[in-house]
Amino acid sequence: MKILLFGCNGQVGWELQRSLSVLGDLLALGSDAARNPQGACGDLRDLHGIAKTVREVKPDVIVNAAAHTAVDRAESEPELAHAVNASAPAVLAEEAQRLGAWLVHYSTDYVFDGSGTRAWREEDACAPLSVYGQSKLAGERAVAHCARHLVFRTSWVYAARGGNFAKTMLRLAGERDQLQVIDDQIGTPTSAELLADVTAHALVLAIARPELAGLYHCTAGGETSWCGYARYVLEQAQGLGLGLRARPDQVHAIPTASYPTAAQRPLNSRLDTSRLRDAFSIHLPHWQRGVRRMLQETIGNKPT
Repeated sequence: MKILLFGCNGQVGWELQRSLSVLGDLLALGSDAARNPQGACGDLRDLHGIAKTVREVKPDVIVNAAAHTAVDRAESEPELAHAVNASAPAVLAEEAQRLGAWLVHYSTDYVFDGSGTRAWREEDACAPLSVYGQSKLAGERAVAHCARHLVFRTSWVYAARGGNFAKTMLRLAGERDQLQVIDDQIGTPTSAELLADVTAHALVLAIARPELAGLYHCTAGGETSWCGYARYVLEQAQGLGLGLRARPDQVHAIPTASYPTAAQRPLNSRLDTSRLRDAFSIHLPHWQRGVRRMLQETIGNKPT
């Protein structure tokens, strides 16, 4: 099996290089053609280039882990956000359909308006609040035109590689005596590692059973607020011996209204993962487990 991966240097893409490598011959592309094998195009802004790459590689599976994820910046550059998050997936869907290939794509809780308190199901009406959310919704709908597709909506993605919310909290807690963190946005921190492993598992089963193609919600188990997330990070860091100025009880809750941003965030980012768990017989571990593992790796201790 030949697998073509876009976005190999991002959080999810980096982990996918590991999880997909056991499934077949993997060609992993980043946005810089000079660093790609044979100078292949992995830049989703270049629609002609990515189409040409797919036609030359003729993969059995295309996995798109690339995206415009700068949520606030997307408000001031909507054309770029839509080009990367919507137009490029549409091109990949057209090429995958022509080849009879599978197309795997990732979307977001931002396709919903964040109302209510119930976990969102795949069939719920979408009403994105931001340019980013609108562009991601357009992208997942474009991907659905490929018969053999898997779209995974997720939320609050983090990884040991690169920057993330937990690392930011650790840095700030080392500099300040107290922190203020939003407490009225509820969701689930989800590791790129988990997403990559679920992708590989689901892909194997979907190839054997094409009727499993479709849209799925994929997050870790449980839920928390950004404030609860921050407090947990500091608790774990203290237990690992990291010296901090701000303790967990010095993380103070504030409402979203007290921290204005260019893009409006959904308050309710809960995603119902029952369809994914039932279809692929997957267990999704609690979010705390993944965060704890990431902190152990980041701070330099080995998991126990």
